[in-house]
Amino acid sequence: MNITVIGTGYVGLVAGTCLAESGNDVVCVDVDEAKIKKLSKGESPIYERGLEELIERNLKEGRLRFSTKLADAVPEAEVVFIAVGTPPTATGEADLSAVFAVAEDVARLIGQYTVIVMKSTVPVGTTRKLKARLAAIAKQPFDMVMNPEFLKEGAAVDDFMKPDRVVIGTDSERAARVMTEIYEPFVRTEKPILTMDFESAEMTKYAANAMLSTKISFINEMANICEKLGADVNEVRRGIGFDNRIGFQFLFPGLGYGGCCFPKDVDALIKTAAAGGYTPRILSAVQDVNRAQREWMVARVVEHFGGKFTDPVAVWGLSFKPQTDDIREAPAVEIIARLLDKGATIRAYDPVAARNAETVFGDKVIFCDTAYEALGGAAGLVIATEWNEFRRPNFERMRKLMKVPVIFDGRNLFEPQAVAERGFTYYSVGRKTAKP
Repeated sequence: MNITVIGTGYVGLVAGTCLAESGNDVVCVDVDEAKIKKLSKGESPIYERGLEELIERNLKEGRLRFSTKLADAVPEAEVVFIAVGTPPTATGEADLSAVFAVAEDVARLIGQYTVIVMKSTVPVGTTRKLKARLAAIAKQPFDMVMNPEFLKEGAAVDDFMKPDRVVIGTDSERAARVMTEIYEPFVRTEKPILTMDFESAEMTKYAANAMLSTKISFINEMANICEKLGADVNEVRRGIGFDNRIGFQFLFPGLGYGGCCFPKDVDALIKTAAAGGYTPRILSAVQDVNRAQREWMVARVVEHFGGKFTDPVAVWGLSFKPQTDDIREAPAVEIIARLLDKGATIRAYDPVAARNAETVFGDKVIFCDTAYEALGGAAGLVIATEWNEFRRPNFERMRKLMKVPVIFDGRNLFEPQAVAERGFTYYSVGRKTAKP
């Protein structure tokens, strides 16, 4: 099938590449010429496990190409996926200007019956409004589909190739058949393809991210209560997680959620609900708890040192989660900014996200090439991202490098008593502070 994907961010690039991997002829379009040149050479502009290898293979085999020109990619397409950004406005609503502009251009360019697929996350009601607007523009027949993505950064390729489910929002049986044909190779293990109306598909995306965000904020709230009452949140997590109604997924206390989706989508759902006449009280609390987790870490560091930073503070992890270089809404970025404001010097390390963080902080932060280099002369270590390489460090080497052996662990990577026995003061989330 001839497929065009507009937008080469996390969603568009992963979708286009995986669709090519399943045998389709795919053109990915983006206005960023530098990005397209890089992609055309097989170089991924983002760090996503396994993605660059797929790009290289499908480029070589001729199923995937990249362009900056819609006119070269849309007229021959049978299906056009729109995967451009919907960033939050200053007041929290989703900015749909790029979605509408691109969709209108597509409607003018289609050369045959085309399924126009909304892959971007948009407020409930957007796809139906967009269909009505495009009907006044298009000279060829088309159908609209809302096809939300459920990709986890760091595992996006696996999530696309082996989805838990595929959601297709449409009012056209013909479009539903086309979309089913596209996705059938990815659901051979009997995972469902769910067909529903536009509004339900749009709401499904927001509801999924809101639910996952809620689980994260819930366990963080429990951690804060555990700290006050002397309980261990990790034991509590185990105690409730084995209940099949609750489960363990997204039930890890820490510094809260970040990235490009959860904060933006929860805010957008709050605004959309308010516009519809409903005040979502749980979602507002979810955001409040999430913001407070970063304050928890800053408060612990400042309190420990009495507000005076005579030596550097090391930070391990800059991305909002492991296996990605994405620092959007990353807890580490906010924590570093707050510590800098309080006069701290920061020595930071991340396996892949340092370059992106450098665009934010410049020379205000010392970026190191290894985790141990960041510890040199440090008065404490903040762990902000749970990269695997941080889970089993050489504590003896750490203690020799650090001026003050104290760890502020925002991801609960270690057992408190074991760390204390190695000579460290150890702060973690929702557990008692351990001291040597």
